[in-house]
Formats: sequence, C-alpha cells, structure tokens
Amino acid sequence: MRSSRSGAKSTRISGNESRVDTNRPCDEVWIPLVVLGQIKAGYQGGTQRHRNESLLRRNLAKSTIVVLPLGRETAEHYARIFVQLKRAGTPVPDNDLWIAALAPEYDLTLITRDRHFDRIPQLPREPA
Repeated sequence: MRSSRSGAKSTRISGNESRVDTNRPCDEVWIPLVVLGQIKAGYQGGTQRHRNESLLRRNLAKSTIVVLPLGRETAEHYARIFVQLKRAGTPVPDNDLWIAALAPEYDLTLITRDRHFDRIPQLPREPA
C-alpha cells in the first residue's frame, strides 16, 4: 500500500474536488478523472473561472500530478463495491463509487473528508 504514512513513496488521491492539500508531504498527487470533471464543473459556474482554470492547467502540467483514468479493472471494482453497498442498504454517490474503485486498482490510500466513504471498510483512507 502506498500512502503518506508508510516508508514507501507517498501517493494520494484527492476525493475533495475543491483542493489538494499541499501542506502534507507527498511525492505525487493522483486525481481520479471523475474528480477532474467535478473540479472543472465547479469552475464553470464560479466567479473566478479563468483564474482557477489557469491554476488547474499549471498544476496538471506538473509531473507529480497524475490523472487516473477509468478502465475495465476500475469497472470490476465499481461493480463489487456497488453490490456490497446495495446489499447493505448504504449507497454512496456514483462519482464517489468510481473514486473508491480506483483506490484498489492503483493500491492507493484515499484522502478525503467525505464520511460516506466509511461505508466501504476495505477502502484505505486518511482524513483530509
């Protein structure tokens, strides 16, 4: 498992679309594609759209920022988590299911404030 607390390379997924915590040391920031979509949607309706989009472009150009694509393995993890939550009667929003599905695929720890990820006990996570 790669995480900020292990001796291995520090890697994070940001489940909070509004920010990436640069105060916490890490070698890389991994952003799920669906989170990038959420960030861009937020900027589209915001009052500082051009400034925010410019900042986003600069950040995405950094070699330490990686956008995680969704693939077939992600879909398999998504399906398992979806059925698990449905059977337990504890659904989470669809985009958050995709985020949760990426963590095991890439062996990552999710950094988030969203409490509904607690419904997925096998998901490694740290508070944001």
